[in-house]
Amino acid sequence: MSLEVIYVTRHGFRSNWVVDPKTGEYSTSIPSPTGIASDPELAGYGVAQSKELASHLLTVSPPIERIYSSPFYRCIQTITPTVTALASSLSPPTSPSTTKVRGENGIGEWYGMARFDHPSPAEPAVLKNLFPHYDEGYKPAIKPSVNGETIDELHDRTAYALHRIIEQSDREGVKAILLCTHAATLIAIGRALTGRMPEDIAEEDFRPFTCGLSTFVRRGKDNMETAVKEWEGPESDIPRVEWKDGKGVAGGWNITVSGDCTFLSGGEERGWRFSGDESFDLTAGAAPSLDAGSGLGVVVEGKKAQNTSVSPSRL
Repeated sequence: MSLEVIYVTRHGFRSNWVVDPKTGEYSTSIPSPTGIASDPELAGYGVAQSKELASHLLTVSPPIERIYSSPFYRCIQTITPTVTALASSLSPPTSPSTTKVRGENGIGEWYGMARFDHPSPAEPAVLKNLFPHYDEGYKPAIKPSVNGETIDELHDRTAYALHRIIEQSDREGVKAILLCTHAATLIAIGRALTGRMPEDIAEEDFRPFTCGLSTFVRRGKDNMETAVKEWEGPESDIPRVEWKDGKGVAGGWNITVSGDCTFLSGGEERGWRFSGDESFDLTAGAAPSLDAGSGLGVVVEGKKAQNTSVSPSRL
């Protein structure tokens, strides 16, 4: 059996951080559990979203058999209620791998280009201590350059990570997997899977609302590349995966559900799109919130849920 379905979600509402583009110094008013300023935990509202997401993910078909997540705290925290829910619902028990989280740097955050080093997530041993279900033994397919990435490099890095994830899933004989990631990377995932790179990079083709869910169904395995080179380590070139012009990674995928938020009390919230800027060339001394649209993208407001008393704190 080969992989047939990929579910993709974005982390929930999180605490904020700022960065001074002149010095490259990241800071936050709320200390991060990992000690990394740009690695915040979820806001209280984000925790509530993650629980609603978990309840919904128990109902999807085919059921989730493997979970891959960006190694940043907010993503693992978002998917933790799902792991707990899956563990309590599996009867009879299945593979222990179903309730472990594989930290894949290849679907991690994007920080654009800058003159300073970009943040990396905590080490696996730290994350294992914070999240017992974290798979400390999993080896990521690729890690982003700490020197930053162009928009094209983000897409190519994501495509390579997807190729390896799908390849592993095929070997393990699983039918459906879940990916938890970030706004820019979720857009890149959608483009790499479907094989569609828009002429206008800022096009709203995949709308990554917090804790929204997208579903991708495989077209076929016949055109999967078999000669993709292995990533050779930090600062080496990203191995080439032919995904553009409608090809898509591993034979290509169709999106059947796009950014569904109907199961969330607050509906569609805090979407995002590329602005076309990747240089991070901002006014010296400015301290934007990277994910709030003033640095590398634009926040997109979606459809709010009707007749709800939820009033999120937008941090």
